[in-house]
Amino acid sequence: MKITEYFKTAKGRGVIATADSSGKVDVAIYAVPHVIDDQTVAFIMADKLTHANLQSNPHAAYLFTEEEEKFKGVRLFLTKTKEEKDPQKVDAIRRREYPHLKGEEFLVYFRVDKALPLIGAGAE
Repeated sequence: MKITEYFKTAKGRGVIATADSSGKVDVAIYAVPHVIDDQTVAFIMADKLTHANLQSNPHAAYLFTEEEEKFKGVRLFLTKTKEEKDPQKVDAIRRREYPHLKGEEFLVYFRVDKALPLIGAGAE
């Protein structure tokens, strides 16, 4: 699956799941990822639980459901590779303002370990 092409036109909702070092899971609604290339995505994150979990456990899963069709979307299995907190870099990639997000923000990059359709195992 070419995620660079998929996310150019996809409209819908995303959910990211993370876990802390002891395995306690959290899920949060997130926007469409910023696709760097077919192997790298980034998210702007506030300094909240999702970001905190990634400090001790770099693995995450992102589930995206399209708004047009009931069971169409993508699942991305991710590993954090780096993060930046330079406000200028965050603003440069930001698509729109979220006034309810206050405080420090991070640009968190992930390697896409696997991309699968919303339902099923995908093409072998």
